[in-house]
Amino acid sequence: MEFRDLKRQYQTIKTEIDKGIMEVVSSSHFISGMQVKELENKLAAYVGVNHCISCGNGTDAISIALMAHGIGEAGGGNKCDAVFVPDFTFFSSGECPATVGATPIFVDVRQDTYNIDAVSLEHVIKRVLLTGKLRPRAVIAVDLFGLPADYGALRRVCEKYELLLLEDGAQGFGGMFEGKRACSFGDVATTSFFPAKPLGCYGDGGAIFTDDDEIASLCRSIAVHGKDMGQPDNPDSKYNNVRLGMNSRLDTLQAAILLPKFKAFMNYELIAINRVASIYNSQLRDITGLVLPAIADGFYSSWAQYTVQLPEGAERIVVQAKMREAGIPTMIYYVKPMHMQEAFAGTESALADCPVTEKLCKSVLCLPIHPYLTESEVDFICKTFKNILHQI
Repeated sequence: MEFRDLKRQYQTIKTEIDKGIMEVVSSSHFISGMQVKELENKLAAYVGVNHCISCGNGTDAISIALMAHGIGEAGGGNKCDAVFVPDFTFFSSGECPATVGATPIFVDVRQDTYNIDAVSLEHVIKRVLLTGKLRPRAVIAVDLFGLPADYGALRRVCEKYELLLLEDGAQGFGGMFEGKRACSFGDVATTSFFPAKPLGCYGDGGAIFTDDDEIASLCRSIAVHGKDMGQPDNPDSKYNNVRLGMNSRLDTLQAAILLPKFKAFMNYELIAINRVASIYNSQLRDITGLVLPAIADGFYSSWAQYTVQLPEGAERIVVQAKMREAGIPTMIYYVKPMHMQEAFAGTESALADCPVTEKLCKSVLCLPIHPYLTESEVDFICKTFKNILHQI
């Protein structure tokens, strides 16, 4: 059994993917081919924003978005920019602010949704303002495990303190809240096309979403070595670099792979994966002490992961070992809070009070989930999981 079965997905849409790959190979337009622009237009329309700027990966997408908004640049006197990041997330959410010269400040999350807690966020912002060492500039809100964060509450906090709201939708693409889609909630948003993501390619890839024409142009420039984007028809502009940037373009081959995968994602994969999650919820809800994922009214998840919190006293390493013996893979996202990562040791980033995150890192376990799991497979997973929990 696969944790996220990309092989089964490929067999389902093999003809379309193979055709797309061969068209790129035959044309030899491996960089910035027409499939890239087609994909960007379709993604922007789906999300409901004016611009989608594809790039090399989801990490670059965050860094480019921060750079385009001037986060981390000199200009705050001797104060470094503070970027507020959930403590319970993948490393790149905090790595990117640090890489562009800002200081990530970690904020606790809600135990029910795993997403950044707006109450904790405001408390930490006040602490940073009180100490006076850093200049608050932005919030990175992660749509963890497929579920959009509470952007109503987060928007109120960001407006109160005049902070940029960046939505990290790497795991949330396809998720919704009150009819709006993930990657449309922030002032700017990013996603990742890493293979295991809800919409993934066959390598690395990412994208930035914005309604702001100027920011879109800046992001495109930064992603191509700071190229002058103001004169697209001028051949000299190709070698006119007006700012420092990076080399971060989505390969045409990856765009060609994403196009049929995006079609499947919209047409049936989101429905199928939500059906799998519903079966899990139905079969596991009677286990004493087990905390299931919470999806509040008005929210819709794309289920990047199905994450439970084990009952108190259940040894996670034992549960994983017994599941593995039964042929069922499990994963742990995440084993260590961001503020405890060695890369941040001895910095302001390490000074965090995040008890919920620390508890989650000791208790969460992710079960297999993808659109191609059958009902009988989910039934087998649930029965095995329940038996193991009853035995220990």
